[in-house]
Amino acid sequence: MTAPSARDSRTTRSSVGDRVELGRYRLTEGERIVYGQRVDGVVRVTDVPARGRGRAYLVERELERDGHAALLALVADYISQAELHEAVPMTACAERWLAHVDDADGG
Repeated sequence: MTAPSARDSRTTRSSVGDRVELGRYRLTEGERIVYGQRVDGVVRVTDVPARGRGRAYLVERELERDGHAALLALVADYISQAELHEAVPMTACAERWLAHVDDADGG
């Protein structure tokens, strides 16, 4: 058995682009930031606390297939839902609220 060469380790290293701020919103518990970042060619949208302490959430990935307009629409709707429900939309409680809203709207 041979040890992996330097070339082997370079090919397995992931490619990570710069984080780009897409939006911010404020909850009672503090401000949060929605970021976009390309990781291994795939766009990921995350929701993180502005002060760096607390849970981060993966909002969506692979949006590059739908284009920039879809990314902007997602972020606008996500922030709108956060402000409406005073909660991070990716939390279990927020998901129940959103399901209730969909039921009320007939969706």
